[in-house]
Amino acid sequence: MGETIKNSLSLENIYKAQQSIKGVVQATPLVFMKNFSEYYSANIYFKREDVQVVRSYKIRGAYNKIQGLSKSELANGIVCASAGNHAQGVAFACKKLETNCTIFMPVTTPNQKIDQVRMFGGEFVTIQLYGDSFDDSQKAASEFCFENKSTYVHPFDDLDVIAGQGTVGLEILNDCDSQIDYLFMPVGGGGLASGVGSVFKVLSPTTKLIGVEPKGAPSLTISLEKGENTTLTEIEKFVDGAAVKRMGEITFEFCKNLLDATDTICEGLICSTILKVYNENALVVEPAGALSIAALEQHKEQIKGKTVVCIVSGGNNDITRMEEMKERALLYQGLKHYFIIKFPQRAGALKEFVVDVLGPNDDIAYFEYTKKNNRDKGPAVIGIELDSKDDFEPLVERMKQKGFLGEYLNENPELFQFLI
Repeated sequence: MGETIKNSLSLENIYKAQQSIKGVVQATPLVFMKNFSEYYSANIYFKREDVQVVRSYKIRGAYNKIQGLSKSELANGIVCASAGNHAQGVAFACKKLETNCTIFMPVTTPNQKIDQVRMFGGEFVTIQLYGDSFDDSQKAASEFCFENKSTYVHPFDDLDVIAGQGTVGLEILNDCDSQIDYLFMPVGGGGLASGVGSVFKVLSPTTKLIGVEPKGAPSLTISLEKGENTTLTEIEKFVDGAAVKRMGEITFEFCKNLLDATDTICEGLICSTILKVYNENALVVEPAGALSIAALEQHKEQIKGKTVVCIVSGGNNDITRMEEMKERALLYQGLKHYFIIKFPQRAGALKEFVVDVLGPNDDIAYFEYTKKNNRDKGPAVIGIELDSKDDFEPLVERMKQKGFLGEYLNENPELFQFLI
C-alpha cells in the first residue's frame, strides 16, 4: 500500500492545486522570529497560517477538493466532519461556490469556531453538533452522507485535500532564501504533514521533517510503534485541532514514509507557548497552532545554529479558554501548586500560615475552607503561585515543620480534578 500511496500524489498535483486555490487562498508570510532565534541560537521562521483567510491552512485542502467536484457530486450537497478549522474551510468554499453543506462538529467544539463556521458559510451551511470528539462526528457525518447521497469532504484522508495542504510547502520553499535544516509540522489527521512532506522530500530532501502531536492524542506515534494504523481508546481533547483517535489510512502511509521523526508535546508546554507568543509577539495561536513552536523546546540542542521553520497551523483560539491555558501553563512550569492544608480550628491559624509558611513572593491564588465543629483541625484546599519553581521545596518543608501539610494535589490527578 505504501508504494501505491507514494505514487498517487505527484508534485504536479500540488502545483495544480496551487493554481486552483489562487485568488481565494492567501499566500501566507514566512516570518523570521528574532526573539525565538536569539533564545534558541538558531534561525527560526514561522509559517503564519494563523493569518490565513479562515485563520488556518484548512481552507487550502477544502477549496481544492470542492472546486474540483462535478455538478452531479455537488447536487446533493457537501458533508464534512470537523473539530472546527476544516469546517470553516468547507463553509467558506461552499459559500464561494454557492453550494450547500452540512457540517458535523463535536459538542465540545469551542463556540468561537462554531460562530466562525456560521459566519463563513452563511445561508449555505447547516451545523450539526454531535458526539464528544471528531471521531464521533465523523461517524455521524458518514451515516448522514450515505442516507442523503451527499458528497463527503474528508478533513485529511483525501488526495485532493492533501494536495491543497501541500501548497504550504511550496510557499515555504519559495520564500526561504537559505537551506532549511528542520521543519516542524503539527499532526492530527496527518493531511498537512502528508502534503508538505511530499513537497520537501522532492524539493528539499535534506530537510529533517518532524511531525508533532499533543501528548494526550499521539495517534501517529502509537501507530508507528505498533507498525500499523491504530485507533486510540481515549484521547485528551484539549488540543482540539489535532486530537483524533485514529489518523487517516492514506495519511498514515504518507507520514510513515515521509517523516524523519515524531514528537509528542505536553499540553502544559503548549499552553506556556501560547502565552509566550501572545505576550512577546502579539500572536494569537490555537493549541494545535502552537504545537510546532512548543517542539523547539524539546529539540533545542539539535537546532542550535540551524535554520528551522515551524508551521503555525491556526489562530482560532477561544478567548474564554485563556484562564484554563494560564492555569495549565503555570502547573507545567512548576509555578502553581495545590495542597490540602490541615488548619488548626483556632483563631490565628491562618495568620500563622501566611506569616510563617508562605515565602515573601508566594501568593495564595485559591482558597476553599469550611469550619467544622467538634474537630481539632479543618482541611482547606489552597492554590499557591510561586515566583520561581525553586521556591517549591522550601515551601513544602515549612508546611511540614509547622504541621500544616495534608496532601499535595498536583500529583494526584483524580483528586485534583474533583476538588479544583
